Amino acid sequence: MKWSEISIHTTQEAVEPVSNILHEAGASGVVIEDVADLMKERNSVFGEIYHLNPNDYPAEGVILKAYLPVNSFLGETVEEIKQAVNNLVTFDIDLGANMVTISEVNEEEWATAWKKYYKPVKVSEKITITPTWEEYTPVSSDELIIELDPGMAFGTGTHPTTVMSLQALEKYLQEGDKVADVGTGSGVLSIAAALLGAGSVDAFDLDEVAVNSARLNIKLNKVHDTAHAKQNDLLKGVEGPYDAVVANILAEIILRFTDDASNVLKPGGYFITSGIIQGKKQDVKNDLARAGFSIVEVLEMEDWVAIIAQKNK
Repeated sequence: MKWSEISIHTTQEAVEPVSNILHEAGASGVVIEDVADLMKERNSVFGEIYHLNPNDYPAEGVILKAYLPVNSFLGETVEEIKQAVNNLVTFDIDLGANMVTISEVNEEEWATAWKKYYKPVKVSEKITITPTWEEYTPVSSDELIIELDPGMAFGTGTHPTTVMSLQALEKYLQEGDKVADVGTGSGVLSIAAALLGAGSVDAFDLDEVAVNSARLNIKLNKVHDTAHAKQNDLLKGVEGPYDAVVANILAEIILRFTDDASNVLKPGGYFITSGIIQGKKQDVKNDLARAGFSIVEVLEMEDWVAIIAQKNK
């Protein structure tokens, strides 16, 4: 089968929403080439990426690459992707160069193109994310290993917004807690919650493809007795009560369901929000306060913010 590589030159700020657009268009995994990765100090003790080739990266910004089958609908699909990306400006997202290019690749190249970018990464004190094809030996007895295959859904679990969400779950989740993961995507946060001792986890996503991908990853990590992926629009129709709600999505989406999050949370329960750009931080904080939350902690990584709020008792 012939495949088309769609390459989008954009900004770090746009990585998550553009990745989501590509995923919804049918992409089986997204490669992220971020020039900032070349500047980071790497510690190979934790199996992090190293020996990166500068020639694989743009001079500035981020290039996202995804692979779509060459068929009669390809032209329409590419146009829909371009339109969806352009519409992100309505959310005040900086698209940078916003340059889209198309090229053809064979199936073997498509199947292996992104693997060189994805190695085991220790993202918190306890949690390490590793691709399914890598052999990884835990470095401590209490280390929690999450196996992900980015070919199943966009994202490898190592983006700053996901890392901060995982760190917050590790810090605030209590054993036996009931958790809601809103906009689950690959299911990585639901898997982490289950491994951290949650009593039950409901993983919600509006996209049926994401729900199926989350189910596969949940089974892969053997937490399907605890975590369950379901198709749902945010928290509409969900009753709870939950001890924690986690949402790694755009700030504009978070603002749409702060009241629903408050309604399904127990008094004293935590609302872990991530995927927030710096310019939207105060908007989210203000809306959380309005909805009856107290801000417990604000995490920042690169240009991203995570806000942990607690429902007032």
